[in-house]
Amino acid sequence: MSNLATIAALIGDPSRAAMLQALLPGEALTAGELARVAQIGAAAASAQIKALVEAGLVAVHAQGRHRYHRLAGEEIAAALETLMALPQVSPRKSWPHGDGFRKARLCWHHLAGQLGVELHARLTGDGWIAAAPGGWLVTDAGEARFGKLGVDLATARRSPRFACDCMDWSERRPHLSGGLGREVTGMMIRRLWLTRIEPLATDTLQRRRLACTPEGARALAAEFGIAA
Repeated sequence: MSNLATIAALIGDPSRAAMLQALLPGEALTAGELARVAQIGAAAASAQIKALVEAGLVAVHAQGRHRYHRLAGEEIAAALETLMALPQVSPRKSWPHGDGFRKARLCWHHLAGQLGVELHARLTGDGWIAAAPGGWLVTDAGEARFGKLGVDLATARRSPRFACDCMDWSERRPHLSGGLGREVTGMMIRRLWLTRIEPLATDTLQRRRLACTPEGARALAAEFGIAA
């Protein structure tokens, strides 16, 4: 069996798919938490997690008596988000997961949904970032503007991928991923422009939801020209 077929078979299992979706926001979860998300017992969850770890999709971090599980890397998150963007429902039908989830959510550690796509369009259109081999680089103007907002570009550049596209599941247009996407989103959350709605929810979609605060709406309009 080819590697593609093996990975497809792993992701295609409903229990494992639910676990992978639960890990998309970027947090590490215990086996018990993943079992509850997948709605299966502890023994079954252990077997499913083992398969994901052996395939390189999930990494394990041991801390004392506890073992935490996370996606093995941002490239795994990007691949999952891209797969979720494949046509499942006719574009003419209404979005089935609610306007709130479509508006803003986390994909790994970066902003996705309508706000994420609009941010990507503004950063490229207004010259904050420019095309580079394999992704994007920050322009001189972008260096100054990101610096003013407190975006840690040095930390972003230490990421395996600095700035690249991730095809958005709901919008079918790219949002910004990589270290830069993570640091920009982190800045927005620290400054309370965006807030997590239900970070501990067992529903895999609700865990990813973000809300734009009144201050965030004003800041996004002032800094990026985005109507939130």
